[in-house]
Amino acid sequence: MAQQHLDPTDPMAESACGDALAGYLRAQATEFLRALRLHRETGGDGGAPARTKARAGDNGSQESVDAARALRRSARRISASLHTFRPLLDTDWSEAIRPELAWLSGTLAMEHSYAARLERLLLALHRLSGAAVLPAQTGVPGDSADGSADSRTAGDTGPPAHPAATVERGNLTVGAAKAGALLERQLTLARTRAHSSALQALGSSRFHAVADNIAVLASEVPLTPAAATADLRPLAGAAEERLTDAVAALPLVTAGNPYNAEALIHGLSPDPAPHPQDAPWHQVRLLLRLHRYAREVLHGDSAPVDVRLLAAGQALNRHRDASEAAAAAAQAARTPRIAPATAYALGVLHADQRHEVEAARFAFQQSWQMQTVGTP
Repeated sequence: MAQQHLDPTDPMAESACGDALAGYLRAQATEFLRALRLHRETGGDGGAPARTKARAGDNGSQESVDAARALRRSARRISASLHTFRPLLDTDWSEAIRPELAWLSGTLAMEHSYAARLERLLLALHRLSGAAVLPAQTGVPGDSADGSADSRTAGDTGPPAHPAATVERGNLTVGAAKAGALLERQLTLARTRAHSSALQALGSSRFHAVADNIAVLASEVPLTPAAATADLRPLAGAAEERLTDAVAALPLVTAGNPYNAEALIHGLSPDPAPHPQDAPWHQVRLLLRLHRYAREVLHGDSAPVDVRLLAAGQALNRHRDASEAAAAAAQAARTPRIAPATAYALGVLHADQRHEVEAARFAFQQSWQMQTVGTP
């Protein structure tokens, strides 16, 4: 794709200086502090009153979940802005806080990631096998999500339309319930540990140091003397160029094919290392996020929604989710002494998620090659 340069005739391309950056960082710091207060009030922090925790429940209330999401959102935007516009900020301060914000955002994201991964895998097992896969539902075989019966019972009349497909689905159904139970045990344990880690992090001196820095940022942004008159557009343009270069290096020709056998071969091997094809796509997802946040700094609340960037970002999020789900299925399949039917179901599940990865890459290719369209 050709590089898109900023159009000087575009009213959205007006010069933005250090004041715009300072205002953006102060606003994000304020959002961070507001979310932190809400998180503590709803029992999301280890230091919350016991009565508040009891009201919120063991896993926290929906308000606590929303507050944690807002904390991650603000932390990501502050960290990204410090990275993109680092020549205009105090070097020692920004280089010290950026890793801390990345640690906080990553720690808070883990619990949600495990929960979403488990839900994705159980739904995929249900779709592939036509049988309930939740351990509590194994007594109701054949019920699909829309209420129809995918598996035939002894009382059904008439032969199946596709006998071979019915045999394959029957074989998969045998191990789907146990595969679902295994995934639920493993990912629920991981989620519980992530929840404990998040609570410990929010009660740690490390987090309090981060919060203190953000509180100072809400009132005073450590800009360099040159930032007052500096134009932000070249730095934002550099972030866009890095994104464009990374996209140009992606194997979009392979992503244009509906089936990528090489992507399955590695995942089915005993090597537990991350899939080698996925790393460049994950990097593009991070660079796209940096580009989006740089646009927010330049244009503020008046920026139009770029449909092309939105669609590309959604495709890359699907890519990450499917890639991590496939890795979780492969990891579960390596569990010692599991039944062959369970391993078979997990193998089919892994292949299904790798196909989802390929579909997400194809969707990204289609969206990225679209003409840029903005909506007011």
